[in-house]
Amino acid sequence: MKIKIGIVVSEFNYQITYLMLKQAKEHAEFLGVEIVRVIKVPGVFEIPLAVKKLLEDKDIDGVVALGAVIEGETKHDEIVAQHAARKIMDLMIEYGKPVALGISGPGESLVEALDRVDYAKRAVEAVVKMIKRLKEKKE
Repeated sequence: MKIKIGIVVSEFNYQITYLMLKQAKEHAEFLGVEIVRVIKVPGVFEIPLAVKKLLEDKDIDGVVALGAVIEGETKHDEIVAQHAARKIMDLMIEYGKPVALGISGPGESLVEALDRVDYAKRAVEAVVKMIKRLKEKKE
């Protein structure tokens, strides 16, 4: 049975998240995982709604959330990252499907974000492992 995932990616800091999406797609292909749908959202704050829509799709086994939260002059980056992560976790539990948090930050610089582009690959790896482990549990 082929594993099918969805990806939600933030367009904010797209010079980073574009690279993350590219890595996620390449790694999914390497693992033999089908990406059913990719949804681009304006920013990390909007990710949970798109994750919810993908989790409602019966053809999708899990979701990867991708974003980069760069530190600014206020604590806005912390608020955005914390609330997005919390809501994503709530959705994962509500729908009983794994969602991998491939969101780097908060508190990172642009250079640090570039160094963490591979979080996308790790997120694909994590969601695939969870899907397999949950399917094993059902058998």
